Amino acid sequence: MAMYQCSICGHIYDPKKGEPSETIPAGTAFEDLPNTWRCPVCLAEKDKFVTYEIPTFSRLSK
Repeated sequence: MAMYQCSICGHIYDPKKGEPSETIPAGTAFEDLPNTWRCPVCLAEKDKFVTYEIPTFSRLSK
């Protein structure tokens, strides 16, 4: 499942964890959140979230 990041404050919604503080259970896909759901940090609307990709780092070879 993809994670989503708030483009306003940077909060990351991880569907594997859900949002326990808002009674959103683990395993809830972002698409299944109600359209009225808002960022728990800054209250941005759901459409302010973008797909989050975990940064990968590679070693620089000499």
